[in-house]
Amino acid sequence: MLSIALAGKPNAGKSTFYSAATRAEVDVANYPFTTIDANRGVTHVRTDCPCLDREERCGNDNCHDGKRYVPVELLDVAGLVPGAHEGKGLGNQFLDELTNADVIINVVDASGATDEKGEPVEPGSHDPLDDVDFIEEEMDLWLAGIVDRNWESVERKSRSPDFDLDEALADMLTGFGASMADVQTVLRGLDYPADPMAWTDEDREALARDVRRRTKPIVVVANKADVASQENVERLLELDKPVIPATAQGELALRKGAEAGAVDYDPGDDSFDIVGEVSDAQRDLLDGLRDTMAEYGGTGVQAALDYAVYDLLDHLTAYPVQDASKWTDAKGNVLPDAFLLPRGSTPVDLAYAVHSDIGDGYLHAVDARSSREISDSYELEEGDVVKIVSTAK
Repeated sequence: MLSIALAGKPNAGKSTFYSAATRAEVDVANYPFTTIDANRGVTHVRTDCPCLDREERCGNDNCHDGKRYVPVELLDVAGLVPGAHEGKGLGNQFLDELTNADVIINVVDASGATDEKGEPVEPGSHDPLDDVDFIEEEMDLWLAGIVDRNWESVERKSRSPDFDLDEALADMLTGFGASMADVQTVLRGLDYPADPMAWTDEDREALARDVRRRTKPIVVVANKADVASQENVERLLELDKPVIPATAQGELALRKGAEAGAVDYDPGDDSFDIVGEVSDAQRDLLDGLRDTMAEYGGTGVQAALDYAVYDLLDHLTAYPVQDASKWTDAKGNVLPDAFLLPRGSTPVDLAYAVHSDIGDGYLHAVDARSSREISDSYELEEGDVVKIVSTAK
């Protein structure tokens, strides 16, 4: 399962985002380090279900009238403070949690109501733009420190006649989620000495920054957009990086309201309907939230999750079935499973995603839409429905 981590300074709204996205109960309070141990839960990314191409919806629990929700892991890491890479505020412990994630959502308080340490201040008195590069810088310097501390082992290996720099660096960085391919791609873009003993601090830091960018891409969430000044939100949106305005508190209210039967809302919708009894005060709050959603196309929570997986990680959704004509599994369930795979994946990759035995016994695959056999090297597309024929059952 893909893993998304929420990062940011204390009081930016990470735990509220997490609670809204997972509907798990967590501590949410207005003081630093409300979260100490990382919270782990399951949330979903949203895409169009292939059942929209059929006369009837599939009825899957994760499909809401053609809106398909695919599970991913969400990790809520404790707030980081300046100097986290040096261990300040338990920073090393918290940064270490981020190594388990495939992509990072940097939650920023767009209202400017928390200072650089996450302490509450007068709204608008802190510039949220100062918090945008903060997480990147702390992660980059933290990884640079790890590279520096382990460089002696690379130098020792370099004395061997069969030394391979790519392999040595991949071994060192595997704990950070960097593969051999990642290391090779990063090195192609760097200018560095052939002899590891000649590498400078600047060389190692450049390596760390590029590895972090490749293995831990970041999308910024401009949280509390509903109470932030228009100027702050616009300045954040003008940055040369992905920024999504959001109201995690608004998303949480809608999900609670939907569970209570008060509103009709699916995560990622750009609006909602009030269908149950609400107080006048609740109606006023919902009306204000409706205006925010109209301005930004939704609450931003689902949009951030979707962007992280489908855009930053460049993944697609594929649906394996056993019956190509009915799009069902052996029990008759329509479109029972959805798998997130990197773009460029093939039917063979999908077979292995289902089960290693299915992959080992792979024979061929059938496009369920056309009922035609497809090549083993065919690159899957978003929404493909595929029958895998394998010797394994």
